[in-house]
Amino acid sequence: MTVPAAPGRWPFLGHTPALLRQRFAFTSSLHEHGEIVKLYLGPAPAYFVTSPRLSHEVLVTAGAKFRKGAMFDKFRPYLGNGLVLSNGDFHRRQRRLVQPAFHHDRLAGYATTMRRAAAELSGSWQPGEVRLIDEDVQGLAVTIVGEALFSTELGKQAIDEARRSIFVVIQQGMIRALSPKFVEKLPIPGNRRFDEAIARMRAIVLEVIRDWRAQGVDHGDLLSTLLLAGMTDEQAQDEVLTLLTGGIETTALALSWTFHELGRHPEVEARVHAEVDEVLGGRPIAFDDIERLGYVRQVVDEVLRRYPIWLLMRRALEDVDLGGVRVAEGSEVIVSPHALHHDPATYADPDRFDPGRWAPERAARLPKGAFVPFGAGTRQCVGNRFAQNEIVITVATVAARWRLVPVPGRPVRVKFTSAAYPDSLPMTAVPR
Repeated sequence: MTVPAAPGRWPFLGHTPALLRQRFAFTSSLHEHGEIVKLYLGPAPAYFVTSPRLSHEVLVTAGAKFRKGAMFDKFRPYLGNGLVLSNGDFHRRQRRLVQPAFHHDRLAGYATTMRRAAAELSGSWQPGEVRLIDEDVQGLAVTIVGEALFSTELGKQAIDEARRSIFVVIQQGMIRALSPKFVEKLPIPGNRRFDEAIARMRAIVLEVIRDWRAQGVDHGDLLSTLLLAGMTDEQAQDEVLTLLTGGIETTALALSWTFHELGRHPEVEARVHAEVDEVLGGRPIAFDDIERLGYVRQVVDEVLRRYPIWLLMRRALEDVDLGGVRVAEGSEVIVSPHALHHDPATYADPDRFDPGRWAPERAARLPKGAFVPFGAGTRQCVGNRFAQNEIVITVATVAARWRLVPVPGRPVRVKFTSAAYPDSLPMTAVPR
């Protein structure tokens, strides 16, 4: 079978906002050329799979034939050999050690932290005050993940450092991941900020770990779970940084875009408020309420569909047949959650915000591989349920008390790195 080639070459070099936007549009159009499309990352060929069927094969059914791809290698100086980057037997071992931290009873405990933090944030707002909601929810995400990881005084210093450094690492790291190797050697401000943020984060996390070793006390936090499972200091450091990074970006972005979409769609907002009032009856949200907030969860799923990460990359460990195409060992294979989530063959009018897509009877008809906001298979984000619970709890806590109204004359612009970020999201807090 002949693999169709993408028209022209992928706009790979450079990372201006316009060019990043062009990349999103380019990858979203590749389904027009078939289920698997050959393109070039600079001089290197790669295979872009465009259909849910082949995406599911790469991520799940044939997942053992792939390891993480080239894009992820650029994060190794920061994440080391954490779950996002590790492979093979070591990855399976580490995942088994981390998994208990996200069991049902632990998630119930984290829900208390989520509810308190969300209530403290929304309780600090004043009627009629204009808030930069994107900044508010970024700080909230750092607080929640940080407090789940660390419960000691020194841990609070690590949380403060995460507020300072984590988004520098995420955004500059993705720019570096999508640029040629020589770019990371250039003495430019973005590189300096990235390298300095990495050094600060790794240093404070290692200090917290060594302090835990000296005390030897189970604090009931995620760090205690990792160390009591038998991880070395270096392994625990890598996993803590992985959990911090993975646990902050997705939830902060999802919360920003959720409040943005609720502000743009009063009819959706009204349904959310009605459901929150009915289920909670004026009391704070409890862990068991999450499953009862069915429409809120539909809204969250639609946000995760509309605003997912851009790319997942895998490298073939052996020759693989994908849709009748021989992909040679060592080749890069690309899956784009953004492109999958905006394919009109799966989602009618994909640019329209429609939580009704996630009504149970409609969602059940989606093909496997069509909705992958947290990846899939053995490499699915280990904290996906943590993130979803955090988003629902925060939305319900805010919606019980406030409407967040867009500010007239201040349109929300989008900037692109690993995903679509609001450049600034001013909204007015209006009491209900």
